[in-house]
Amino acid sequence: MESGSTIIDTASIIDAANPPAVAAGSERGKDRRRASGMPGALVIGGAHGSLGVVRSLGRRSIPVWFLTHDHPITRYSRYARSSFEWRGPGREESADDLISFGRKHHLEGWVLFPGGDAEANCISQNHDRLSEVFRVTTPPWETVQWAADKRLTYECAARVGIGYPMSYYPADRDAAAEVPCRFPAVMKPANREKPNPFTLAKAWRIEDREALLRRYDEAAGYVGNEGIIVQEMIPGNGMAQFSFAAVCDCGVPVASLVAKRARQYPIDFGFTSTFVTSIEQPELEDIACRFLRAVGYTGMVELEFKYDARDGVFKILDFNARTWTWQALGSLAGVDFTHVMWRMAMGEKVERMRGRAGVSWVHFSRDLVAAWQEMRAGSLSLADYLKSLRTPLEFAAFAKDDPLPGIMDLPLMVKRTMRRWFPVGAAS
Repeated sequence: MESGSTIIDTASIIDAANPPAVAAGSERGKDRRRASGMPGALVIGGAHGSLGVVRSLGRRSIPVWFLTHDHPITRYSRYARSSFEWRGPGREESADDLISFGRKHHLEGWVLFPGGDAEANCISQNHDRLSEVFRVTTPPWETVQWAADKRLTYECAARVGIGYPMSYYPADRDAAAEVPCRFPAVMKPANREKPNPFTLAKAWRIEDREALLRRYDEAAGYVGNEGIIVQEMIPGNGMAQFSFAAVCDCGVPVASLVAKRARQYPIDFGFTSTFVTSIEQPELEDIACRFLRAVGYTGMVELEFKYDARDGVFKILDFNARTWTWQALGSLAGVDFTHVMWRMAMGEKVERMRGRAGVSWVHFSRDLVAAWQEMRAGSLSLADYLKSLRTPLEFAAFAKDDPLPGIMDLPLMVKRTMRRWFPVGAAS
């Protein structure tokens, strides 16, 4: 889509290969006509996490529309009753575009779900204005800022006595040369507001001082000196990474579960989970609840931790103030986060619930690659891999009642990978 273009309705493109959730051919038109009298949900951006949101609500006959500028997989769902393209968040006009879109299509009172960090930041920074049209599930910026900037995340962790990786914030190259870190270390962006090779990576591994300075110069060119964090590297792969996922009301979880990232891709610094299992871990739950109470968080949230075997401490890595990739696991575990958030947004009282342990979520195409890499590294056996697939499974893209996203998942992944490796305009 060309820069500066208006919001485009892609529903007619999708309809040819993707029939609506209800057999009646005129159902999409009915949805539009009755939108103002039957609140639905508008999902903005994201990929597999947003697909889980759309499926959760669509299966309950709640009308769901999808708005994206990036990953298109959710628009292939039969439960996305209308799909639109827009210019995306991060612009001065973004909130105006959303407000105009909502009023044009009579979406007053619809529930607004962000699928990515940039979308969550846009909504939170314009919370009052957007709340005049939508039911906003994202808290205001004074809360979301603690998630958007890792420096603030770790500041909050320190204040409430929660472990976090030893981190340094060099103000310039000379300061970076004096950082007293041990190697290997990692380099991360303080925030991921603007997409570039540094912010799109989970982290950069730093082997020695020479590599640190070289990478510092590269990162500063993308985010400036003030946007760089040099951090200790906590040993362990995905098996040492855990998450606390919840829907909260004023810092108190209404629905929650603890999960372990059994596999990730890439296997060293996983940009995305590929196999996640729900577990019982009371200590981690207590730590996460203490953090969320301190922030006073309301909405959907995922806190990522890594267990440091050197000192036996769970250390917080990330604070995601929006839907996350594997959130559909909640439904299989008995805590459908999307529907709980929907009910809260509609003013319903929801009783406290916890997800059951022993169920798993898998992004199958990427998990095959991750498992193969772990087998080559000697950290996973074929028998253990096959055993993991015998647990109750929720798939990232495939669903019997909604097959097209599963069919499109691999081609879309290949296309996006090729774009990353061979960007348009690169020399041949």
